[in-house]
Parts: sequence; C-alpha cells; structure tokens
Amino acid sequence: MHLSVSLTSGEPIYVQIKEQVKNQILTGQLQEGELLPSIRNLAQSLKISVITTKRAYDELEQEGLVTSVSGKGTFVSGSNKESIREIKYRALEDQIRITIKESRNIGLTRKDLLNLVTILYGEENES
Repeated sequence: MHLSVSLTSGEPIYVQIKEQVKNQILTGQLQEGELLPSIRNLAQSLKISVITTKRAYDELEQEGLVTSVSGKGTFVSGSNKESIREIKYRALEDQIRITIKESRNIGLTRKDLLNLVTILYGEENES
C-alpha cells in the first residue's frame, strides 16, 4: 500500500489517507482480506500523528471498507462488496454526467455520443 500526504493541500490529513485507501480498495489495488499497515507503523512512515491515522481507519471502518480485529490488525473488508459496487456505480455516474456536459458544450448530439461510446466500448472488449 502506497500513501502520501500533503501538509499544504488544505485537505485534512486523515481525509487524504481515507480517500487514498478507499480508492485503492475500489480499484482493486487492495484486495479483500489484505492486512493494512498498523496505525502506529503508518503514522511513523507518513510522519504524522497516530490519532490522525486512527481517525482515517475509524472512518473507513464506519463506511464498511475495513474491519479491525483486536490484536490482529485492520483488514480490507469482504463483507461490503455491494457497498463498494454502489460507490463505484455513483462515481461512474458522476463521470458520465461530466462527459455529457462536455459533449453538449462541443455540440455533440446524444446519438453521436452513444455511437462514440459504442465504438469505444467495442474497442475495449477487443483488448
């Protein structure tokens, strides 16, 4: 697991950690059952407070993306696949909305956009 934090981004560090871990889970870089670094080890490697790291892990656990097992560590949850799928689905919807808006801005019709998607989707399946 690779994480980095920026002290100058304006975004709280715990949010940066949470979003990076969440993204790695959603993209499959972190697999179900995989052990995350301990709170203490992650804090040391990022040179941040243990409290900050704990907050990020706690929020990930509240979202059902990780599970903490006392004495063993924090693991990527496998019981929340439907929630992960829903998160991915919403992200895809957001990307499609942006694409539709950009398509309208350049004068593409709905039919043109659907044709483009059909062509590109077919190319993706050929790879």
